[in-house]
Amino acid sequence: MQFTGEPAFVLHARLWRETSLLVEVLSAEHGRVGLVARGVQGPKRHALRAALQPLQSIRFDAVQRGELAQLRMAEATDAAPLLQGDAAMAAFYVNELCLRLAPRHVPQPELVAVYADVRERLRRGEPLAWTLRRFERDVLQALGLGLDFSADADGQAIDAAARYRLEAERGALRVLTERADERRLSATGSALLALGRDVPPAFPDELASLRVPLRMVFLHHLDGRGLASWDMLGELGRLVASRT
Repeated sequence: MQFTGEPAFVLHARLWRETSLLVEVLSAEHGRVGLVARGVQGPKRHALRAALQPLQSIRFDAVQRGELAQLRMAEATDAAPLLQGDAAMAAFYVNELCLRLAPRHVPQPELVAVYADVRERLRRGEPLAWTLRRFERDVLQALGLGLDFSADADGQAIDAAARYRLEAERGALRVLTERADERRLSATGSALLALGRDVPPAFPDELASLRVPLRMVFLHHLDGRGLASWDMLGELGRLVASRT
């Protein structure tokens, strides 16, 4: 297979051997594509290295040989967001989640649209906690794994005053006890309804209640293997809603 002028976003790049990079990109037409970029570490290849940084929007030429494609050319098509601190860590999480969930060589136009949207929200400095919860919701939808945030697993309308756990295969399950561990693993009904309507929850603790239940859904789809970004952030809950 040959790629010519293929638009993509760079998800990850790491050194390979002495002068090369292994690069993972996300393409609407071809999904996740692995690239070998040879000889990019020399002093005259700065522009190419810059184009292969995570978050960068590029066009590339490559030839597929086996699992990885040999990169022939890559050029940036815009300026990648310049992020620092919590925003940079949030971007690392966004990239890692797409890297782990997007299959190779399966068209992903919806996921690319979700990625482009969250990239611009991070660029604009929008509130991080809400930005990530929306992104998580939209990733599930783009991959055909979306949840219903208006009704529970039994088809009953979500009660704003109740709490719910989220199961990847069943959806929202109403929590009937007030145990501390159940509360930690459950979201408020009002937060689920707000997420479904794409409206930020009214109170910071409601927004925060979405983090762990959504993480449990992703953990299921990640076959029980967590993300490095979860460990590096300690707890994504420190991206608190007070930044709104």
